[in-house]
Amino acid sequence: MDYARPETLQDAIALLTAQDWTLLAGGTDVYPATDAQALGCPVLDLTGIAALRGIATGHDNWRIGAMTTWSEIAAVELPAAFDGLQAAAREVGSIQIQNSATIGGNLCNASPAADGVPPLLVLNADVELTSPRGVRQVALADFIIGNRQTALAGDEIVSAVVIPKNTASGGSAFRKLGARKYLVISIAMVAVRLDFAHGRVADAAIAVGACSAVARRLPDIEAALAGQRIERLPDAIDPDAVTAALAPIDDIRGPASYREAAAVTLIRRAIDDVISSGQAAA
Repeated sequence: MDYARPETLQDAIALLTAQDWTLLAGGTDVYPATDAQALGCPVLDLTGIAALRGIATGHDNWRIGAMTTWSEIAAVELPAAFDGLQAAAREVGSIQIQNSATIGGNLCNASPAADGVPPLLVLNADVELTSPRGVRQVALADFIIGNRQTALAGDEIVSAVVIPKNTASGGSAFRKLGARKYLVISIAMVAVRLDFAHGRVADAAIAVGACSAVARRLPDIEAALAGQRIERLPDAIDPDAVTAALAPIDDIRGPASYREAAAVTLIRRAIDDVISSGQAAA
């Protein structure tokens, strides 16, 4: 069999155990990655599985189906903690790309410059994996293990992204630096989530992408922000600490030194974005 488009996740799992497949979600990464006129391997098309699409809220988490497109994520009404994720959704490629590309595909592609990763990291997102053995959840920070490398087993399908409600608090922002606005791979990008209480930071989460082989949270910077008054936040970012946390990469889009400076500036601007959004009044 060269092509299959199952309508249920169970059928997809059964097919996956029978032979090797290339999983197809939105196809916006799979197709450009080949120089041939056709994919040279059997294709398991997941676009027919309605159960893998949509955003739902449960008792203790938010669940985003793996086949949910970036356009759908950008359009739905969500708490302010998701503002950074929705801002990233609006900057993934062009509008046409956003209409096809999926959140699950973005994570499985595991590019260091995947726009969806930093805003999901600051939400402490888990990746839900389904296989014949059942369902397991892996922290996003543990799911992407290297450049184009994930912890996905050969018989597993990413079925959802799960976000705990206890970290979906406060406000968030996303900032991306590229050579132009759309259809560009990031040179650096940042997501910030801040929760305030009585004019001070009660909880901080910061993640930087496109500056290291894998997008990273910055726990030392987060700890330095805890308890800080709102007006002191931008000045509380230590450039040396950011550099030490990132070990920035050099590539054709920019040298490590440029990424170091860009990351610091983007973090400060994202903090200002959260403050100016009104979340600081919480």
